[in-house]
Amino acid sequence: MIKANIEVSSKLWLKKIKNPSKSINKILNKINKILRFSPKKYYTFTILLANNSKIKSLNKKFRKKNKATDVLSFPFYKKKDFLKTKNKRDIYLGDVIISFEFVFKRSINKIFLNEFNKLWIHGFLHLLGYDHIKNKDYKKMQHLENKILKLTSI
Repeated sequence: MIKANIEVSSKLWLKKIKNPSKSINKILNKINKILRFSPKKYYTFTILLANNSKIKSLNKKFRKKNKATDVLSFPFYKKKDFLKTKNKRDIYLGDVIISFEFVFKRSINKIFLNEFNKLWIHGFLHLLGYDHIKNKDYKKMQHLENKILKLTSI
């Protein structure tokens, strides 16, 4: 089972998504069809719904970049250490932070919820060890993102 804990630090989010927790956890149930998480384990992670100011502050503090960004991911495990969790029942994956302003700006001619889903799913995959530094890794991650995003429209 996988579940997201949702923290809202900017009330702007609630004007666009009435119940973010319900929306995200509904998709997570579908994601299990693709990623096949162990039914004997309980995976959790946190999504912080923030604004540009908050994400800029976190980006500066942890990545030494003094600018706002769309999404930040802070995996609890490094990729090699994630394999060591096979004996654990409760696994905390890490944190994803998303900027309202970035989602809002990208959704001007699109659907807000779709743009939001793209970002949190991208951040979630980083928690699982996926990255896009090398071109082959980028293609692998993008393929998986697209596969998951197709599930969100079912």
